[in-house]
Amino acid sequence: MRTGMAALLGVVMALTVTPLTAAAQEEPEEQEIIVKFREGASRSDALERSRTRAVADATDGAEVLASRDAAESIRVLMARGDVEYAEPNIVLEATAVPNDPLWPQQWHYWENPGGIGLSPAWDQGPSGLGQRVAVIDTGRTAHPDLSANYVGGYDFISNAGFAKDGNGRDANPTDQGDWRLAGQCGPGSAARPSSWHGLHVAGTVAALRNNATGGTGVAPLAKVVPVRVLGTCGGTLADIAAGIVWAAGGAVPGVPANPNPARTLNLSLGGPSAACPATLQNAINTARNVHGATVVVAAGNDAANAAGTTPANCVGVITTGATDRQANRASYSNFGASVEICAPGGETSPVVANGVLSTLNNGATVPAASIYKHYQGTSMATPHVAGVVALMQHSRVQHAKALLTPPQVLLHLKAKPLPAAAQCGKGLLDARASVAAAVAAA
Repeated sequence: MRTGMAALLGVVMALTVTPLTAAAQEEPEEQEIIVKFREGASRSDALERSRTRAVADATDGAEVLASRDAAESIRVLMARGDVEYAEPNIVLEATAVPNDPLWPQQWHYWENPGGIGLSPAWDQGPSGLGQRVAVIDTGRTAHPDLSANYVGGYDFISNAGFAKDGNGRDANPTDQGDWRLAGQCGPGSAARPSSWHGLHVAGTVAALRNNATGGTGVAPLAKVVPVRVLGTCGGTLADIAAGIVWAAGGAVPGVPANPNPARTLNLSLGGPSAACPATLQNAINTARNVHGATVVVAAGNDAANAAGTTPANCVGVITTGATDRQANRASYSNFGASVEICAPGGETSPVVANGVLSTLNNGATVPAASIYKHYQGTSMATPHVAGVVALMQHSRVQHAKALLTPPQVLLHLKAKPLPAAAQCGKGLLDARASVAAAVAAA
């Protein structure tokens, strides 16, 4: 409406030969207020003194008035004894509820008490547009609800056997499947089908919204940079560290520069380590301190202190624990002082629908049909936080403000307090409050 009026005004001014006076140019637009007069009120006197004019009737015997200075008119009217109330005729908008058919099953976005309050965050305007989130995981898998949001990527798996693509590092980040045979990854290791873990994580970050297909992601207009570091038996420290540096825009020997550097990195991975390895910490420092990337990591799924899991125990990361549908810390989630925040990770037992629903593939080994599935884990909690960070950064752009630095992201990342016993740091991620805080920050 405003755009149309501006265009029309431009046409009128182009055809007018008499210039507008300065006073006319500065004439403020009329604003509407709702007023209810008491019985016997001197209505005409009130309109004159408040410099308002009648526009329409409202409910409850009130009426709508127009004013060039609504605040002053309300002050004048409220000072009178014959006015019951006067208030701005504010404009409300529909709460953002997408048309994606699986949205009702994505309780982790909207349900109280376990959801993150995503719709009210969207209502403030951000969608993640222009933001890139690197999902450092098993790689890219095509999916109709996500493929349009993939951009670039790289395969950092140096072990050809782990990679299943017949070579080492290359420019193809496609997930070849991480299935394995019994004993393939060490004595006693169990056989398992492909997980398509990176696809599930990426869908939570940025699955498409309002496409009448499947579900949605937290930041549905953000781009996902798929960085493949996890294969058949996991990923090596060297490969993961290289993926972190490259994803943020840093240089990695023998690898072309990343044309799509990301300001948010999602690492839904981890392993046991008494301390953060120097290789990993140095990579995080480069991404964070040199390239300004916020690094969001999973706390781990061992129901133990996250201090014994890496990268959860590294410095400068946002370590994310998991909550269930009732906003309790999930039974499997790691905990402790290194956990900065919790987000929905779900609990699929005994009710599968209480897990986190996202994009997936049903291929037991190689990719097959695109599906959606409920998973549980701190891996599922982490992309909720990464997606909200993308919304926060987009909101900064919308308000012509500089992007938040990693320390500022953590400072303005808000949460609903949980009981201290939950050991969830700030508490349960609050998307609405996080976006509002990002906008309000200097």
